[in-house]
Amino acid sequence: MSTYDLRNLTVRHIGASQASALHAISLTIEQGEQLALIGPSGAGKTTLLATLACAHQPADGSFQAFGVDPWALGHAERHRLRAQLFLAPQTPPLPPRQRVVTAVLAARLPQWSLWRALVSLFKPADPEAAWQALSRFNLGDKLYSRVDRLSGGERQRCGLARLLLSPAKALLVDEPLSALDPVLSELTLSTLRDEARARNATLICSLHQVDLALSHFPRIVGLRDGRIEFDLPRAQVTPDMIAALYQGEQPAASAKPLDHEAMAVKLGVGACL
Repeated sequence: MSTYDLRNLTVRHIGASQASALHAISLTIEQGEQLALIGPSGAGKTTLLATLACAHQPADGSFQAFGVDPWALGHAERHRLRAQLFLAPQTPPLPPRQRVVTAVLAARLPQWSLWRALVSLFKPADPEAAWQALSRFNLGDKLYSRVDRLSGGERQRCGLARLLLSPAKALLVDEPLSALDPVLSELTLSTLRDEARARNATLICSLHQVDLALSHFPRIVGLRDGRIEFDLPRAQVTPDMIAALYQGEQPAASAKPLDHEAMAVKLGVGACL
């Protein structure tokens, strides 16, 4: 079964203008697949991820997640479906005065009773699991720190540690590397991919770092102005396609500006998965 099947999907901005944010998007994403969304700022990457998380209702076209139309379901059924979808935003909405252990264990709230959730606020239900998740992002020493004492990069990784404890079958990650150095960026992407592979979850990650998208993901979807410019295996993505996608805007790189000659070599031989 496909995780997602989108046909001519249109999503409009919320507001008076009602302008389209996504135009005629068609995508089929199989269970367990891993792909990267790339494109300039404002291309629609975040809107697409929010739509896949059932946070935005499409204005037109068809949208199925796990074989059903979420917006044809009742509220309770759609809520249960959303438990299978984990959206990790670029800036995680973590309560500033909360301890990191509590913030990470919040991933298990959909599985807990109200009473267990309340008790866990005062006595964390499974601190060992939270520590293990944080340790995979080199953040184990922050287990009992307050969220407002974390740096921006640490907050990002705290949000991703929460992802590791969720039971979701679709992992939707928005710009997870914006506050990370090159070493932590590599660690973060490797951890996300390993986790998705281990549980056969679908991983969809938006990235500004084109070099990392090409080195870590077998499928690349290029977005511009709310439209899909290309949807290809990475070996078929050329430097000219990248240049046209960004049209003068320099795409981000993990450690240095994009080197088209180096990219061409990488694209020609591929990279180990």
